[in-house]
Amino acid sequence: MNRTCYKLPLVIFAVMLAACGRKEPAAYEQTAFIMNVPAQVKVYGADGAAGKAVADAVLGEWRRISDEFSFSEPYSQTTLVNKKAYGDWVKVEPEMFYLLQLSMDYYKLTGGAFDITFAPLWPIWKDAASTRKMPAREDIQKALTNMGAGYVQLDPARRMVRFTKPVQINMGGIMRGYCFVRAARLLKELAPAYPVELRLGGNMLAYGARSWDYTIEDPFHDDRVFGKFSFPGGVVMSSSGRDKFVQIEGKLYSHILDLKTGYPIEDFSNLVVYFPDLGNENFIPSAVLAVMGQEKAFALLSKMKGTAAVWLDGAGKDTVFTAPESKASWAKTRRLF
Repeated sequence: MNRTCYKLPLVIFAVMLAACGRKEPAAYEQTAFIMNVPAQVKVYGADGAAGKAVADAVLGEWRRISDEFSFSEPYSQTTLVNKKAYGDWVKVEPEMFYLLQLSMDYYKLTGGAFDITFAPLWPIWKDAASTRKMPAREDIQKALTNMGAGYVQLDPARRMVRFTKPVQINMGGIMRGYCFVRAARLLKELAPAYPVELRLGGNMLAYGARSWDYTIEDPFHDDRVFGKFSFPGGVVMSSSGRDKFVQIEGKLYSHILDLKTGYPIEDFSNLVVYFPDLGNENFIPSAVLAVMGQEKAFALLSKMKGTAAVWLDGAGKDTVFTAPESKASWAKTRRLF
């Protein structure tokens, strides 16, 4: 008998042991703080130099976006428009005009629930969170009279913007989604061979061939996992009203505002949405979907191939949506870390 016949099982056993003991490839990791939230880049399987090149490019692009379109930066394009556009046409860069058009599209899509002129409301609720007292109704109404994306006029032919009322724009609700659009383009150029995980606040972009998970924490218990999405790749956008929720006069309120009423949206804890890719920018930021309400948000997602979502109401009860052919799976856990 051939002695190799005896050796073959031993070889197979050795290979099996090696596979069982095989560790996940190390990832190059870089972190930062951008747009007032933690940012993270993980590049799997790359050496230090290659991983650093990818992370530097992505984080550098996110910083650029933050600086150029920030509401609070004194020399940003947004600040320039806010200073000069009331009553006068202001010419803006193509990228700024694109973001303005996108914001106006979302305003129309949501029937005015998503509105980039919300600036007067924010300090009122910031003060309410600090003092734990409900703001005066007249203060809310006054703020609402100084809002309205309908007062923002765009001239595509000349790439110009004008305000017909002294409103202020703030595009923070779409900036993190736009960061992922830009990052996806960079990854196709810089990291075609490496799986990459990007995090910006509660949002995640998973690029490359790999099994990915996104964990959702229990909105009422920091030490518990509510559930997780598993998917082959794509984008997960999250709008958690409980991340910065405040207690005012004994009641919890979301930090996400209904810009029609001027008050926090009711019966809401979190919305987490999965999109299979950003190839055609076929996604909608979760902040836009959240203000639409569960029924309208899910109806819109049903028209988008491969999506999935979990809506958590004010009591923490989940409603799950999965579009046909979606590759994302949802598992509810409710267990301790």
